[in-house]
Amino acid sequence: MQHHKLMRWHVWLGWLIGVPIILWTASGLLMVTQPIEEVRGEHLRRAAPALDAIRPVAPLLEGRRAKSLTLQQDRAGPFWVVAYADGGKRRADALTGALLPPVSAAQASAAATAARSEAVPIRSVTRFAGDAAPIDQRSGRPSWQVAFDDGARFYIDADTGELLSVRTRFWRLFDFMWGLHIMDLQTREDSSHPVLIGSAALALIGAILGFVLLFTRRRRRRGQ
Repeated sequence: MQHHKLMRWHVWLGWLIGVPIILWTASGLLMVTQPIEEVRGEHLRRAAPALDAIRPVAPLLEGRRAKSLTLQQDRAGPFWVVAYADGGKRRADALTGALLPPVSAAQASAAATAARSEAVPIRSVTRFAGDAAPIDQRSGRPSWQVAFDDGARFYIDADTGELLSVRTRFWRLFDFMWGLHIMDLQTREDSSHPVLIGSAALALIGAILGFVLLFTRRRRRRGQ
């Protein structure tokens, strides 16, 4: 009798956890089909140029507190990336210290092209506010999306000109599968929520019941 009750519970749990297990397995299988370096588009990135030998001038902060100062360089030369304590960012000329205006579409295109390891035509350039960024750019920063003909997207910070992220076609599929894997298709970042925890707990209970049934079945056969 006990064996039949366990079997019944095991079947019902199987119906409940069957879909999550299929999603976990299928999404996990797809995510490991390519090396993570290729998923992140590291093969599309060009190494950052070496800094010129200069005597940089401290940037003008205009009364705002700076959290960090980073010296970088692009085709136009060296510049400061000023990260303010209140969360904002600006760039400044490293030779004069003067604050520079926000990055234009042409500058974003040039930055993305310079950051690519090979020449590919640009299909479109689109600006996004920090609170309205696409799902594949979740830094919270205002950005320029530079889309290339091969499907790659380079995101350039609209205030500093920094390369925020590189997104390949497979990365976007990978990101969707990651959302399925953690059962969070909205933000794709919350890996600790009741639906996922409950599904994992039911799957564990189902696996334990299946393991127990192996022994109860053997005892039942011996009794018969």
